[in-house]
Amino acid sequence: MRWQLARLVDAHPETATARTLTLELDSWPGALPGQHVDLRLTAEDGYSTQRSYSLAEVGDSGRVRLTIQRLADGEVSPFLADELAIGDEIELRGPVGGWFVWDPADTDPVLLVAGGSGVVPLMAMLRARRSSDSKAPFRLVYSVRQQADVYYAEELGEIAATGRDVETVIVYSRVAPPGIARSAQRVMAADLQAPGWEAGNGPRCYVCGSTGFVESVTQALVHLGHDPQRIRTERFGPSGG
Repeated sequence: MRWQLARLVDAHPETATARTLTLELDSWPGALPGQHVDLRLTAEDGYSTQRSYSLAEVGDSGRVRLTIQRLADGEVSPFLADELAIGDEIELRGPVGGWFVWDPADTDPVLLVAGGSGVVPLMAMLRARRSSDSKAPFRLVYSVRQQADVYYAEELGEIAATGRDVETVIVYSRVAPPGIARSAQRVMAADLQAPGWEAGNGPRCYVCGSTGFVESVTQALVHLGHDPQRIRTERFGPSGG
């Protein structure tokens, strides 16, 4: 892989603390849903730092889409979420990763479990399913603190409305909106069970979120009888943002 310049051609907010960026590159080989890219910033004095970000959408159009969550004490994310302007360039390399990926040719049922910004690579899988006209059944269980923290809210609503073997479930860990029967609490074993995605159906499971979230969900899935070999995880943690 080599570093190349990517130019910001579009940006819009997803939540009060997250922004989706569309970057254009001269050369892009395409990617698999679940892969990520590295971004590098270099200051005028020569200081350089880099971070990895999951792809929010994949393709071979020469464009890369990322969703960046601003971390209050971050070194990189505040610049990307607040300051990078249309036309600005940034160094990028990728795609990276081959384990936490979904192949659109796979027809097995897929259970996606996301915590907070961990939904980004899983959204890439949902989008790839739609663009490839895959018939694989999908179920997304998406945990957020409150309704205002939901990424891709409008698109997820559209996906839920169309059905077609895709189910989306949003659970709230801190504050549940009015009219939601489920009380606000972390993802429980009951949230991971649904006809068609139980252990006996042999789904492929993808879990992404903070380290604590991933460990808790993975333990619950194994306890429910899911084969550990069919559970793939991606976790994020403190890295300077």
